[in-house]
Amino acid sequence: MKTLTLIRHAKSSWKDSGLPDWDRPLNKRGKRDAPAMGKRLAERGDYADLLVSSPALRALATAEAIAQELEYPWTEIVADERLYGADVSEWLEVIHGLDDTLDRVMCVGHNPGLTDLVNCLSPYQIDNVPTCGVVDLTFDVERWALIGRTRATGVDFDYPKKSKS
Repeated sequence: MKTLTLIRHAKSSWKDSGLPDWDRPLNKRGKRDAPAMGKRLAERGDYADLLVSSPALRALATAEAIAQELEYPWTEIVADERLYGADVSEWLEVIHGLDDTLDRVMCVGHNPGLTDLVNCLSPYQIDNVPTCGVVDLTFDVERWALIGRTRATGVDFDYPKKSKS
């Protein structure tokens, strides 16, 4: 079994319009939501053998906040440039390259590619993975390279406002 947890970065700031997209930080809500979602992941027993993130500031800040709640060493977060603006094929390239000894991998990235990937891999359709949304996908496979050829057998979708619904 392989579990892939896909996380959209938390809400980012648009305050400085001259700032490059790559350098946008988390806003107040993002700084609140990222650790809260990390805590929810920890409470339900989720963990990561590996945490991979887009190197964009908002994605790395989200990954670091979640890592702290999961007691995952932030120094071991892998920043992969391919996840910045990745489409489904680029996401799958990253996933297929994962070491098969890893069973649970978390990835932090961006829309629209992240939602597109979820819909490609899941038997369900999700209109939009919101900021700091988390989708756990479980696959009955032994190799990461088989993901995409088969759909997830288990799906769990959580997001910050879900608990308020």
